[in-house]
Amino acid sequence: MNSRQRVLGAFNRTGYDRIPVKHEGTPEINQMIMDHFGLNNMEQVLRVVGDDFRYVEPIYIGPELRKFPDGSIEGYWGERYKYAEFEGGKYLEACYLPFANINSLTKLDRSHFPTAGWFDYSTIKQQCQKITDQGYAVCFGTAGDMDFINSIARARGTEQVLIDLITNDPVYLEIMDARFRFYYDMHEMALQNAEGLIDFTHIGEDLGTQNSQVIDFETFDIHFAPKFKKYFQMVHKYGARSMMHMCGCVRAFLPRLIDLGLDVYDVVQPTIPEMDIAVLKKDFGDKLIFCGSVCVQSTLAFGSVDDVVKEVTRRERLFSDGGLFLGPSHAIQVGTPIENIIALYKTAGSLTEIIDESILSITEGKDAGEINMSKLF
Repeated sequence: MNSRQRVLGAFNRTGYDRIPVKHEGTPEINQMIMDHFGLNNMEQVLRVVGDDFRYVEPIYIGPELRKFPDGSIEGYWGERYKYAEFEGGKYLEACYLPFANINSLTKLDRSHFPTAGWFDYSTIKQQCQKITDQGYAVCFGTAGDMDFINSIARARGTEQVLIDLITNDPVYLEIMDARFRFYYDMHEMALQNAEGLIDFTHIGEDLGTQNSQVIDFETFDIHFAPKFKKYFQMVHKYGARSMMHMCGCVRAFLPRLIDLGLDVYDVVQPTIPEMDIAVLKKDFGDKLIFCGSVCVQSTLAFGSVDDVVKEVTRRERLFSDGGLFLGPSHAIQVGTPIENIIALYKTAGSLTEIIDESILSITEGKDAGEINMSKLF
């Protein structure tokens, strides 16, 4: 089996030669993998860990995203990001929020609302064809697409966004509608240009905390459900499958999301018993595909190699015919032992242990330390 056949075998629950793998790590973790194996770029990392997915992207042709004297960089909505450093790494955080104190529609500056026309989609089919020829499953989008709570908060503030959702604030709702139109149109244009070659589209929404839900069902049904339903229907119209990144405990929303048309729940975060992968499989496994689920907060970061092996083996047994794309429960975090990362992919049967010239000669792919800004915008 090649990667695409393996992924679709898992999706259709018709079996596979090994469990499909989807890797995600912070830039520091990806660099650690590079250093350990003597690699030079992210494509080499993905080949070594055995990632079965590859992403296509449109070409940005919109207004210049400015860099400022304080080192901050501009996002699509006029917000700015600057690195916050911590022991062992750094992370981009919003440092200028253009909509933070806007309390009326007359004061809302719409001049920096992005549109799908800021991108060139003419190479999408060519990118898809190349990935398909290489045998990988083709994805479009990121966990930051849609993302009405977390990403709008980067331009307005988290507390304000949560208040906005309760009060039906017209400023927030207009930004939310603009964000939906932007990503809906972008994904549709990509799907149109791909001509059936995109297997999965990827969006995200942070609906969960560590042990509960962020918003109530009424708020979800009023503001989120109609948008997700329209989006999922559009994706299915083009023959693709929908994948949605959701941090935290989102179990309560899964029945509704299934009804709306969600295909793949990315990334399962098993922080409470109700979010255990076996429990989720029992309750929703006949209607939903799972992605991730090996905990970056416990097993990978603080467990032993044996702990990682047990977790992977358990998932292989639970999903022997399909239903899971194996991977971490979020980006693998700084401080995670390289031995645990190797154990994750080695036990899954995806790790390439002998690095030969066919891998080292691959020059394409982003540097491990490069941030995918689209995950923030």
